Amino acid sequence: MKPTVGIVGTGIYIPEPRMTAKEISEATNGVWTEEAVIQKLGITEKPIPGPGDGTQEMGVKAAIDALKNTGVNPLDIDLILGIGEEWKEYPLTTSAIYIQEKIGATNAWAFDLQQRCCTCVAAMKIAKDMMIADDDVQTVMIVGGYRNGDFVDYTDRAMSMMYNLSAGGGAIILQKNYNSNLLLGSHIMTDGSLARDVGVEFGGTEKPITQDNLDEAYKSLRIFDEAHMKGRLNEVSMDNWMECINKAFEKSNIAKEELGYLAVLHFKYSMHKYMLDLLGLNEDQSIYLTNYGHMGQIDQILSIHLALQEDKIKDGTVVSMIAAGIGYAWAANVIKWGVHEQ
Repeated sequence: MKPTVGIVGTGIYIPEPRMTAKEISEATNGVWTEEAVIQKLGITEKPIPGPGDGTQEMGVKAAIDALKNTGVNPLDIDLILGIGEEWKEYPLTTSAIYIQEKIGATNAWAFDLQQRCCTCVAAMKIAKDMMIADDDVQTVMIVGGYRNGDFVDYTDRAMSMMYNLSAGGGAIILQKNYNSNLLLGSHIMTDGSLARDVGVEFGGTEKPITQDNLDEAYKSLRIFDEAHMKGRLNEVSMDNWMECINKAFEKSNIAKEELGYLAVLHFKYSMHKYMLDLLGLNEDQSIYLTNYGHMGQIDQILSIHLALQEDKIKDGTVVSMIAAGIGYAWAANVIKWGVHEQ
């Protein structure tokens, strides 16, 4: 029989400092009112980094939480996939290897993955495929931290879609032939025509940080081609997302109508509601992350973590994690929660 892959559990780290809707409004110089930030952007408040909340350190804290929650021995971890962002304590360090050392996973090997806000769903597919292909990989931790909100210039009106960027860390542990919470099908799409529509303008080889641009550089996450990005996304985004969801369910041999919980990233509330309506779900079958903002690729782990605490995911619940990331990428998977009957 083909091996199965199940989710053993999750871990989360949320920094203590918060940025409120009122503070976001003030940062836009009143262009966005507090009410509009709450009602339209769907942000009541969001966690922001405190002292010591580097990207890698937040990953370490989430990893430790996952080990505590699951009882997994770090010595039993065979592989660590880092999904933390490139904006981290020290450029060119490998986050997964750092986390491996800090949690004592000395029998593992580790590497980093990057697909922006789709990285978690992509990493789960990669982990499953590797476990099925390699007898030496039995237990995988997927882990990382996120604080890209550091780069947001709130006076840039084109950036309102990213005013929700927050900070935190997440971890999820998968295990081969763990016959519960099975990770089934996944589907991922990318569109290279959007590859350079959004990015941090300064700090790379094309536009290095200099004495002259220093103040601007650290707030230079920007939409480089707003008209193209918005036009292209309006044309393909929802269709691509639905294609990913449909294909993931087809690969899982489960009817999409069985979907019971949607683990979805944070975006504006009207889009969240529209997505639920398209999938025939009510608001109790998801969690809108209004008090967390958008932690990038950590959102889906956070959503499942919170849903388990709130009893929104139970034995037998069919879960789909969906994601989209600048670049542009769309992804979905299917998870059958509870004990698997062989």
